[in-house]
Amino acid sequence: MSVVFTTPVLDTYFRSIFDVEEFRSVDFSMNGLQVDNDGADVKKIAFAVDASLETFNRCADAEAGMLFVHHGLFWGEPLALKGVHRERLKFLLERNIALYAMHLPLDQHLRLGNNAALAELLGIENPEPFGLCRGKKVGYKGKLKKPLAMEEAVKAVSFMGRPPLGIFPFGKEPSETCAVISGGGSREALQALDEGVDLYVTGESAHSVYHHILEGKLNMIAGGHYSTEVWGLRKVMEECAAGLNIDVEFIDIPTGL
Repeated sequence: MSVVFTTPVLDTYFRSIFDVEEFRSVDFSMNGLQVDNDGADVKKIAFAVDASLETFNRCADAEAGMLFVHHGLFWGEPLALKGVHRERLKFLLERNIALYAMHLPLDQHLRLGNNAALAELLGIENPEPFGLCRGKKVGYKGKLKKPLAMEEAVKAVSFMGRPPLGIFPFGKEPSETCAVISGGGSREALQALDEGVDLYVTGESAHSVYHHILEGKLNMIAGGHYSTEVWGLRKVMEECAAGLNIDVEFIDIPTGL
């Protein structure tokens, strides 16, 4: 007898993996089921970084009944049902696609998270929590299994071979220690400096930290907000395929940012 995957069943499954409650007070995202379907069974789950009309169209073309994203539609305050927001919701409702979002709990997850995946790609041994984000450490740091030249580190974290947004080889070469925070972690470069790591990998760079990392002799790679946040989604996708035996598909819509 085949298992029936309704949205409540899948919600329970995802909440058994991710500690949504731990981040409730600090994460502005509405983690969990953001848009429900009409009760239909979900036979396929699509995974993508961003909730957008292009993503929704690709999800519909893939005949997926649920879309699991990192960046959902709801962030702290309710939005009026007008303009782009209305069109997005209208599309999901008309095509009976459920939308599921997981933000900071996905960044932080020790086994399936974006930052754990980056730590693994770079070869960080015994990763320790790093990078306070609204009172929670969502990144990881540690000693590298082998010293990494900047060129090697860039190659390791470049999804589909896409070049990073910025490479700042200001420190020792090769690097022996590393810290990672996916996405918009430019300000946490200052924490990397304070904690004495050789290399900091994040998604975005910022003018405000440039002279700090230059004078502090910190190597930094800004891999791209999008490109540093595909890795956890793909791990969750693989977990679902293996653990639930459900059809899955990754929707790749790079922003170049």
